[in-house]
Amino acid sequence: MAATTTGTGLARAAGALFVVGAVAFAAAATVLSSTFNWPDILREPATVVLPAVVAGGTGLVWTWFATAWTYAILAVPILLLPAVLGRRDDPVLRAATAIGATSVLLSLIGFLRWVFVVPPLGRSYATGDVVTQAAVDAAWTAQHQFGGALLGEHLGQLLVIGWSLTLSVIILRTRVLPRWLGATGLIVSVVYLLNQGDVLATAVPGFPVWDLAGLLGSTGWGLWVGALGVTVLLRPIAGATPRTGAIPISSTVNEINETDGVDGVGAVGTLFESTPTTTQPTEAGLRTGTP
Repeated sequence: MAATTTGTGLARAAGALFVVGAVAFAAAATVLSSTFNWPDILREPATVVLPAVVAGGTGLVWTWFATAWTYAILAVPILLLPAVLGRRDDPVLRAATAIGATSVLLSLIGFLRWVFVVPPLGRSYATGDVVTQAAVDAAWTAQHQFGGALLGEHLGQLLVIGWSLTLSVIILRTRVLPRWLGATGLIVSVVYLLNQGDVLATAVPGFPVWDLAGLLGSTGWGLWVGALGVTVLLRPIAGATPRTGAIPISSTVNEINETDGVDGVGAVGTLFESTPTTTQPTEAGLRTGTP
């Protein structure tokens, strides 16, 4: 019963964190999109981005902070999922879990540079002369391509897509969760993968880009993560139903028959013969003369 209670608690924690992480990140990203034109602004030059960062002020910094750490919530349920599904010893799922957790860390770095790196660059650009602005522009491009395009968008997205693709295949093969969840996971992951065209185009000019891949892929993937959380929350835990009632006599007789190779009557007789007789107190008193 204790193991069942622990399993139920883990499932509820993991499912709730998937849902909370997906919803909270979507809310923060929506605010960021409406106030900072994210993610389209990521492809703008420093002459556009840095003045916009300065104009956004402290409120924009805190919005980026919230966006970063709401996404980071997903690392916890990703790590809990193998135990929740009863597949701790599955080497494929364990590898995918490590990949998924690493992807969250890389994306967190990409987000948090907007809190700790970009605002100082913006202030230097806004107050500097032409030479300073040129230097800041170069610094902006370097950190943006490394911390943003490489770590956050390329590696972060590729690894999390690898996690969701692997988990979806495991779901389809083992049916540890509903098959529709595995099928939709494959679809949204592939669409999300197409967003890499936009990332690679920052380093390889002319690389094919599907403009809707980022919006459809990230939105669909986020909805899938929320659905995963709800499914885990509602998923019955194996062994959660307690045993009630006694074992039927017929089952006991059948087991004895199968073991001893005797007929039903002989088995029952043997069973009763081997059962010690308990003498009732009143009857014992009459036989011994005890009052």
